Amino acid sequence: MLIGEYDLKIDHKGRVAIPARFRSTFQDGLVVARGFDKCLTLYAIDEWQRLAGNLASIPLTQANARRITRFTFSGAFDVELDRQGRIIVPAALRQYAGIGAEVVMVGAYDHLEVWSKDLWMAEKYYMIEHATEISEAVEL
Repeated sequence: MLIGEYDLKIDHKGRVAIPARFRSTFQDGLVVARGFDKCLTLYAIDEWQRLAGNLASIPLTQANARRITRFTFSGAFDVELDRQGRIIVPAALRQYAGIGAEVVMVGAYDHLEVWSKDLWMAEKYYMIEHATEISEAVEL
């Protein structure tokens, strides 16, 4: 289970360290992709394959199904951890998410999300201020 919130830095080469406690999850490689809400998502290969299978099962006769498939797969990149547990975040993804030198990596159960620090603070504030309404609107 991927949980927690981590303040990290991206170096001038676009590298960010995966927190040590999660590195074994990604030892066989990972996929970094555009996420919703202007963040990036990091999936272990097996979780990515599960997600890809779900996307492959939606009917491509629907325009929004085609769009979500394009959005997801066109913004996805296979990456590997280097010896120091870092990955290179492609420039196009950094630009999409508005990522500069400071990021926040957050656990989201089966994947990690990478946010620009400013966007994460805004999202976190919104979630805190609206937690009751959000929880009432979601069926568990």
